[in-house]
Amino acid sequence: MPHLHMEYTANLPQLDVDKALLRLNHGLVASGQFSDEFDIKSRAVKVEAFRVGTGIGERGFVHVKLALLSGRSPEVKKQLSESLLAVLQDLAPWPADVQVQLCVEIVDIDRASYSKAAVGR
Repeated sequence: MPHLHMEYTANLPQLDVDKALLRLNHGLVASGQFSDEFDIKSRAVKVEAFRVGTGIGERGFVHVKLALLSGRSPEVKKQLSESLLAVLQDLAPWPADVQVQLCVEIVDIDRASYSKAAVGR
């Protein structure tokens, strides 16, 4: 735990996804909320079909969803959300011809029903 899902629009080809995920993971470790960096699982999905609003201008987004075991306070969730958003903002430069929305969502996973096992080394 946690699980980080990043979706980004295909019109952001300059986005270095590996670097973004590594920086987001480092941000989670730096938060002090997670006891082992090995527990952080992140992945990214490029969204080919998308629409932002109804305007005709070029638009895109990067959306990060962080799924956490339930039980953290609203203040901790807000801190995590803001720190991940800061990481996204620092991934610049963003294309000048695309209006990009960056957003972070924190969701709870029911602690009582979550199961996990690590196999191998």
